Amino acid sequence: MPAPAAPAHETPTRTPHHVPLVEVTRDGLVESIHYGSLIALRSNGATPIQAGEPEAPMYPRSSLKPLQAVALLKAGLDVPQELLALTAASHSGSKRHRDGAAEILKQHGLTEAALGNSTDLPYGVPEREEWLRAGNGPTQIAQNCSGKHASMTAVCVVNGWPVEGYLHPEHPLQVLVRDTITDLTGEEAAAVSTDGCGTPLFAHSLHGMARAYGRLAAADEGTNEGKVAHAMRRFPEMVAGEGRDVTALMRAVPGLLAKDGFEGLQLVGLPDGTGLAVKISDGGDRGRMPVTVEVLRQLGVDGGSLDTLQSPPVLGGGLPVGVLRAAPFFTTN
Repeated sequence: MPAPAAPAHETPTRTPHHVPLVEVTRDGLVESIHYGSLIALRSNGATPIQAGEPEAPMYPRSSLKPLQAVALLKAGLDVPQELLALTAASHSGSKRHRDGAAEILKQHGLTEAALGNSTDLPYGVPEREEWLRAGNGPTQIAQNCSGKHASMTAVCVVNGWPVEGYLHPEHPLQVLVRDTITDLTGEEAAAVSTDGCGTPLFAHSLHGMARAYGRLAAADEGTNEGKVAHAMRRFPEMVAGEGRDVTALMRAVPGLLAKDGFEGLQLVGLPDGTGLAVKISDGGDRGRMPVTVEVLRQLGVDGGSLDTLQSPPVLGGGLPVGVLRAAPFFTTN
């Protein structure tokens, strides 16, 4: 029986050549394997570590937010550092996060009605439980991208652009975002889609994304790129939230810039201009951090500072019986 045709909006593409990156063991037996690709890119273009197919296009999802924030600064966004970090965030939905998004709107004469993002419950588990206990349901402010969307609507006000329709790919704001991402990654988008929150989503390679993060992390604080990186590093709890691994990673390593993304994405930038990009091919979130920590150690980042990011144990009867660990994937140059 012939395979069903792909939907009209999809074009069949070749599957990237991913390799084993993470192993899950139980009493010494490898129980599960997460495949993926990765690259560590130096500022001079050298690739000391890579695995899989880092040149293949993929959707960076929320790891694009710091790059989008650079575009918003170019367009005249002027908010305190704490709220700039929130602009680049996939936040947990705490009161601090929600109030921050509301403050961006208020500063520009807007209300939640201006937002075009999807509605959702808070992303963080404790934040979601507290929200639900208070009798609340899904809202746009609680959704993890509300800081970015609040700043996007604010920039429209600053420039006299229409707020309505600000998510359309040909809106002046989104054209600027696309061009900024192209500049920072050094490559044109291989495809365009729509992210979960409603923003245009551009496909780039891990190579290009690593290049962009290295540029942000090494940028002078007076530049737009440096302003975003400095705000994220100063307020990592606004980029994610308390108890989130991205927050812990930025706190553990001075000068490190980090942002995760749905479908198994982890991006890191180091002050020397090195960028690291990881994609777990099955989209599983648990594989991001073990492989990221291992690559950082291979790059010479202080191993002791990363001990707080050890993967949670595999449990049997409530007791540790296995581990989540990086597989021997490295191809070094």
